[in-house]
Amino acid sequence: LTNKNIKKNNLMNAKNIDREQAMIILKNMLSNKSLIIHSISVALVMENYAKKIHEDCDKFYITGLLHDADYEKFPKKHPNIIVEKLTNLGQYEISYAISCHYSKWGKKCSSNLDKYLLACDEITGFIVACSKVRPNGVSDLKSKSVLKSLKKKSFAASVDRNEIYHGVDLIGVDLNEHIDFIINVLKENAKTLELKR
Repeated sequence: LTNKNIKKNNLMNAKNIDREQAMIILKNMLSNKSLIIHSISVALVMENYAKKIHEDCDKFYITGLLHDADYEKFPKKHPNIIVEKLTNLGQYEISYAISCHYSKWGKKCSSNLDKYLLACDEITGFIVACSKVRPNGVSDLKSKSVLKSLKKKSFAASVDRNEIYHGVDLIGVDLNEHIDFIINVLKENAKTLELKR
C-alpha cells in the first residue's frame, strides 16, 4: 500500500474506529503503564495540533494513541503488527502514518497526519522526561530548560535528537514554539497523565 492509494482506499472504508474502540485496542496490546501514558500524551498533543491546523481531531488522537501499541509485545516487529491490524480494519491513513513515524524506516511522510505524528512522538516523550526530574514537575517547565536538556546527550539518551529536529522541519515550526505548545498540552492534562503539577 502506498500513500497515493490511501484516499482511494479510504473511500471504500466501511466505518472509522472511534476513540473508545481505539482505547480497547491499546489496552489489549499494551499493559506497561508508562507506555500507555506515553500513548495518551502523544494522542492529546496530536488532537490539539489537529484543532490548530483544522484537521480531523479524532483521527489525529487515535493515530497518536495507537502509534506504539505493538511495541511492548513485539519490539523487533514494531510497528508492523499494529500497522497490519489497522490496515485490516480499513484504517489506511492511520496505519500509514504509524508506519512512517520514524524516518529511519524509510517511508515518506506526506500528509499532515504523517508529519505531525513523527514531529510529536519523540519530543513529547522527552518533555515528559524533563518534567519528571523537576521538583514542580510540568507546572513551571519552560522550553529553555528542555532545549538545554536536549544538548545533554546523557539525559534521556535513548531519545533520537535528529528525529526531533527532523520533525520540526517536516511541520515547519520553530522548535521553541513546538516545545511550548506541547508543554501547554501536558500542563492542561497533567492529572490524566499523572504528571506533577
